[in-house]
Amino acid sequence: MKFGSVTLPLQDHFKILGVTFDAELRFDKHIHHIAHQASLRVSALHRVAGFLDKRGLMTLYKAQVRPHLEYGALTWMSSAATHLQRLDKVERRVQRLIKNNSCPPPSQDIPALDTLEHRRDVAALGVLHKAQVQEVQHLAGLRLPPREAVRDTRTVFSIQEQVGVPRSHTSQHQRTFTARTSRMWNEFTAAAPSMQDLSIQQVKVAAHRWRGTLPTPMRHI
Repeated sequence: MKFGSVTLPLQDHFKILGVTFDAELRFDKHIHHIAHQASLRVSALHRVAGFLDKRGLMTLYKAQVRPHLEYGALTWMSSAATHLQRLDKVERRVQRLIKNNSCPPPSQDIPALDTLEHRRDVAALGVLHKAQVQEVQHLAGLRLPPREAVRDTRTVFSIQEQVGVPRSHTSQHQRTFTARTSRMWNEFTAAAPSMQDLSIQQVKVAAHRWRGTLPTPMRHI
């Protein structure tokens, strides 16, 4: 294979915009890389922990470490749970660091950190709202067809705002953005107000509260 006059070498993975794609789209190499990079930053955070209180540690974690754990998350969210647990392990290190901090506590209570899975799911619902409801042009490829009417004995139910769930033949496909988020979206819209009446910020708040009522890890969706 050539690009112009340059022969492209064969390789089993490549990087696009900071995300490493492998031949089987398992993203294990990418997860390993970002977990390693985030772990190095947590080690640096540990070295300065004695100069910060709990709030300072959490602020520094959110600004310098968590962005590495979430960059491009909707691309690699189909990664296996064993790989995603590497990222959860990094965050648990930070949680222990904050919990064991001996500096005087702040005047106000610090809210607990949301799990990384929780944040990925809320972000996915927000993106699908932009594509499905707001019809943002550059997200047109993510739009899903409406869910077909469901016939139950004597009654036909037309479910508004719900989308069709693509068929999944593998557990890996069930974890992809389209498959997982379509299932979440249908449950979310059934429990939330009309999506047409909400701004994107209101949708994110509603999705955050709704997702907080579900377990983590959430394997049934």
